[in-house]
Amino acid sequence: MTSNQAAHEERPEGRAEERAQERRTPLDAVHDALGATMTDFAGWRMPLRYGSESAEHRAVREAAGLFDLTHMGEIAVTGPEAAQALDHALVGFISKIGVDRARYTMICDADGGILDDLIVYRTGETEYLVVANASNAPLVAAELTARAAGFDAVVTDRSADYALLAVQGPHAVAILAPLTDLDLAQVKYYAADRAVVAGVDVLLARTGYTGEDGFELFCAPADAKRLWTSLAEVGTEHGMIPAGLSCRDTLRLEAGMPLYGHELTTSVTPYEANLGRVVRLDKPEDFVGRDALAAREKEGPRATLVGLRSPGRRVPRAGYAVLDPATKQPVGEVTSGAPSPTLGAPIAMAYVPLEHAEPGTRLAIDIRGTAEPVEVVALPFYKRQ
Repeated sequence: MTSNQAAHEERPEGRAEERAQERRTPLDAVHDALGATMTDFAGWRMPLRYGSESAEHRAVREAAGLFDLTHMGEIAVTGPEAAQALDHALVGFISKIGVDRARYTMICDADGGILDDLIVYRTGETEYLVVANASNAPLVAAELTARAAGFDAVVTDRSADYALLAVQGPHAVAILAPLTDLDLAQVKYYAADRAVVAGVDVLLARTGYTGEDGFELFCAPADAKRLWTSLAEVGTEHGMIPAGLSCRDTLRLEAGMPLYGHELTTSVTPYEANLGRVVRLDKPEDFVGRDALAAREKEGPRATLVGLRSPGRRVPRAGYAVLDPATKQPVGEVTSGAPSPTLGAPIAMAYVPLEHAEPGTRLAIDIRGTAEPVEVVALPFYKRQ
């Protein structure tokens, strides 16, 4: 997740008036002081990297990284029928989420295509917080509002009310523990608790998008700098460094986590993305896209998402054609690709027909006119011990 997103590209120049309209997080000055390379992402000015992307990546795998994720969208759904409204709007069985727990889910269109992947936190008996990807937050808010019509529920886009920080990595607990009275050992994976961290009121969630243990902390924008500074001071002793969107992308790729606009689009359903488990066709109530998704489950996916690993050094990138090595004909397309700092080899994800999806299958990728060999491997590429 969700959601959560990352970028490889340097900041586009664009027109001056467009750059002036970029939204800035409450930590913008902090990122500049740290010498971050900034990029425009979904209308936000965000840190791409602070120094070495691979060093930031390794810090998250071996110690911890500190992320500013304020660009994510937060949408509150409240009221006596909030759960029923979300059951109708989303593919998941949201009414089954316990208070202070979270669930990964999706919002699909009537044809089963994926509009966004989401994390839904149940923050009270009749209160939910839906976290959407930055580029999709306005669409998700509008769709939830439309789909909640007829239910006793209120949908409110609260994105401006939150800053979001994340501490990700094996030392995350050790970094947060001295800053809060909350017993972090009692905070389960995909759970959330109201807490005070470094004197700041937060919603502390044990979620993330890196493949490592860690926490995401929702706070008021006015408290973001104070929280960042406190986390950074303690984290330095544990090897934590600031981390940008670029390493977040390679981390999630190694962990086999999809990125909206790459692995997830309206052209695919959760079944092609190997995420059919999030679709709850057993819900008693109807939901948007149910008929199309039921038909796809019965028919089976037409293609499937696979991992690809290259024995060479040339890196597959999104949009490159996947080839049958015997015929040199395209059989699929790379959705994401990057050098893997953990594995020391180029890796990618791609959609291919089922007959080419078995791990061990030899394929090729057209990299600037050369058919570079790759092998299909099981996802994820990396799984923490």
